[in-house]
Formats: sequence, structure tokens, C-alpha cells
Amino acid sequence: MAVSADILRSYRAPRAVLRDRLARGPHAGREGRALVYLMIACGLIFVAQWPRLARQAHLTDEVPFEALMAGALFGWMFVAPLFFYAVGALLGLALRIVRRGTDPFAARLALFWALLAVSPLVLAQGALAALVGPGILVLITGLAVVAAFLAILVAGLRAALAAGDAQA
Repeated sequence: MAVSADILRSYRAPRAVLRDRLARGPHAGREGRALVYLMIACGLIFVAQWPRLARQAHLTDEVPFEALMAGALFGWMFVAPLFFYAVGALLGLALRIVRRGTDPFAARLALFWALLAVSPLVLAQGALAALVGPGILVLITGLAVVAAFLAILVAGLRAALAAGDAQA
């Protein structure tokens, strides 16, 4: 199934989506596929920052737009993937402690897929932040994005645990 269709399906049945993604087998290239999911998610989240940064640069002359963009690019495309790999390693370790035989890759995939699945919501939230500026509406939208991320992540981690049981 296409990635875009699976992103939409992740809002209805996140466990099934991750189960399908894990069922593709432990063949070569699976880590590369997870890395692609992470990099696309980070790229989309970086793009989501553009309207907010443009508004910030327009309203204040403290930092030029190009400098804001360079900082966001560095943060989202170079630092964030390293951070998310570290978080994925910790999640993999936690799943192994909870249940032996759980593949750490499944935890990383659950994290990276949750990021990719909520990236369209982050794009919408970024556009909203540019239109209305900081305020309660942007805060509520941001909390909804975090809630969707956590829901998809937890469902994915549950699927990872179930996949570990099936292998054992």
C-alpha cells in the first residue's frame, strides 16, 4: 500500500498499519526504509516551520529570515534525526525489558512512522501559526498534534510488542 494511504489509515487503525509495515520481513533494506520515513517526516516538519519563521522575520528585525531558516534546517535535518534515533534506541531497550524477543527495529519503526503520520497535521498547524500568530488556537492545535503523535506511537509500540510475541 502507498505511504500516503497508510498515513491516512494510521488515524483509523495505527496498529494495523505498523503490523503491515513490520510484516514486510526482516530483509535487507528495512533500516533504510525506516530512515527514509524519518527523513521525510523531519523534512515535512521543517517545511511546516517556514510560514511561522516568515511571520517572525517580518514582524521583528532581530534575526533575518535566512538565519531563521538555516537554524531550522540544521535542527530538523541534522540534529532531530540523531535525537529520534536515540529516542528509538531507548524505546527499543524499554520494549526488550518489558518483553524479551522484541525487535528494537520495531520500536524505531513505530517512532519514525508516528512522526511521518502526524507530519500533515504539523503542516496544517504551521500554516495556522502563520495565519493567526501565537495564541490559544495554535496551542490547542499543537496539543492535538502531540495527542495524535502519542496515540499513533503507543499503538505502534503495542504492535511491536505483539510482533515480538509472534516471533517468540
